Amino acid sequence: MIPHSHQVIRNAAASSGAPFDGGVVLDYEGRLLRRKRLACDAGDFLVDLPEVTSLDDGDAFLLSDGRRILVHAAAEPVLVIRGDLPRLAWHIGNRHTPCRIEADRLIIRADHVLEAMLNQLGARIEHATLPFSPEKGAYGHGRTFGHDHGHSHAHAHDHQHDHA
Repeated sequence: MIPHSHQVIRNAAASSGAPFDGGVVLDYEGRLLRRKRLACDAGDFLVDLPEVTSLDDGDAFLLSDGRRILVHAAAEPVLVIRGDLPRLAWHIGNRHTPCRIEADRLIIRADHVLEAMLNQLGARIEHATLPFSPEKGAYGHGRTFGHDHGHSHAHAHDHQHDHA
């Protein structure tokens, strides 16, 4: 029977002195999962989490056989952006694009449409291959989703408008 994991140990790499039993390399999209069969250097295992979970580099899966498998963020194509960062960040955020915000640069996944827009705004852009770990969502989702992200923007009104 294939080992399974129902539990993620957050920030396990920083909080554990014990060695891990294996590692799995996942890109940004691959680190958002609930149920999936994964292959790692220690063999295959099934992830079966209670809910969709956004994993970070350094988290670990606790397997049913007691092994711990460390999550590594894969290097992937990104754009490293410099320039008028507040203005550029506003335009990136306005498009609900996941973004890593650092003191002297922004990092987004490579996207030719966004690259063209940012060039028009005067950004200095460098292509790179790095692990991508953007800022967490503002509402605890762990990810930035578009407008259709599971909660309504409707507002209840329990007062009447009498315009007579």
